[in-house]
Amino acid sequence: MCVCVCVCVCVCVCVCVCVDVRAQLVEQQRCLEQQTEMRVQLLQDLQDFFRKKAEIETEYSRNLEKLAERFMAKTRSTKDHQQYKKDQNLLSPVNCWYLLLNQVRRESKDHATLSDLYLNNVITRLTHISEDSARLLKRSKEIIFQLQEDLMKLLNELYTVMKTYHMYHVETISAETKLREAERQEGRVKGVSGSGGGVEPVFGLRIEERHQRRNAARKMEKMREKRKAKYSENKLKTLKARNEYLLTMEATNASVFKYYIHDLPDIIDCCDLGYHSSLSRALKTYLSAELSLEASRRAGLEVLEGAVEGLDPARDRQRLLGLYPTAFCPPQRFGFQAHMGDIASQPQVQAELTLRLTQLQTRLASLKIENEEVKKTWGATLTTLQDMTVLDDYDVSQSFTHSPSSESVKSSVSDGYLNKPSLAKRRANQQETELFYFNVRHASTCSLM
Repeated sequence: MCVCVCVCVCVCVCVCVCVDVRAQLVEQQRCLEQQTEMRVQLLQDLQDFFRKKAEIETEYSRNLEKLAERFMAKTRSTKDHQQYKKDQNLLSPVNCWYLLLNQVRRESKDHATLSDLYLNNVITRLTHISEDSARLLKRSKEIIFQLQEDLMKLLNELYTVMKTYHMYHVETISAETKLREAERQEGRVKGVSGSGGGVEPVFGLRIEERHQRRNAARKMEKMREKRKAKYSENKLKTLKARNEYLLTMEATNASVFKYYIHDLPDIIDCCDLGYHSSLSRALKTYLSAELSLEASRRAGLEVLEGAVEGLDPARDRQRLLGLYPTAFCPPQRFGFQAHMGDIASQPQVQAELTLRLTQLQTRLASLKIENEEVKKTWGATLTTLQDMTVLDDYDVSQSFTHSPSSESVKSSVSDGYLNKPSLAKRRANQQETELFYFNVRHASTCSLM
């Protein structure tokens, strides 16, 4: 009875552990899904933020353009504007006024460029990161599902061999109890026969009774031999089942260790593949745009500052005199009406059991070589994939370069990341490399080494 209770307790403990592991595996998938959902929501919020900011920048650009146009219209017909178009030889206060209006128009174009970068560069990058996160989660869930299925098969096999071992152990104990009982009964029958033969009188027992005792002794001996054979058979089965149980337990523990210590971190890394570097590039694009906007504004203000520092009344006086030569030209010198004789003077950034061990070692060596080759391929593919996600293509300072010829805002950002043929090719290469990477990674993880 006590043995049965112990067996039931062991089986219940194993079942509870398997149930806990299954629940934990389900929770792992849920956590990965929640993590991806949080990332997608964050990326959506960032997209909404930059979309709204782009609207604000566009409106601001329009208002600046209206402001500059309002005052430029007033000056186009003036003589100063004509002179500015001709040789920019203006009075210093008028030059400051024209540079101030040009700075407003420069800021208007820069804010329009900033709005275009938010809409067509930063938001596009965030959309691609969101799509990549969903796609990587799907691929990672397929791998983790296969790994968890293999792990549960090992746990079920462990539960089966453990239950078989305990069942044979109970049968062995039962056979041993029956053997001891048969030996006790045989000893009692032999004891009675022996004691009767030693003190039996000449007219003591009849021949029939002695014959019955000998038959009973032979029967008890046969029963003992039969039970002994049964006990030996059960004991051998128990020993084999125990060895199988220990081997399966070690294999299961090794697989569980590999799954939790190696596979899970790799799967999490698969979900994270390129996320941080891609998000970093998107935010660096934003920083580059803002810093370039600031640099452009500073450059324009420095020009204006130079003009302010160049306010010079003396030079303005000379320019004024040069603008109106007729009005400020001195009249002819008065001539001296001399009389005869006057004189004038003028100054100038890692048996059966032996065979099995040999077979396992041979298989293990083969799998190890195969795994090493797969890992080399996987490593090279991972390096290539990582290189695709760390391109230094976030510098957009050229978008804020101004030249005398007027170019549209879209033409200034058409090159680089947003070039459609180049972008489509890079996206196709990235997805093809990702597919090859996951196939190699799946071949590596399915070996359970």
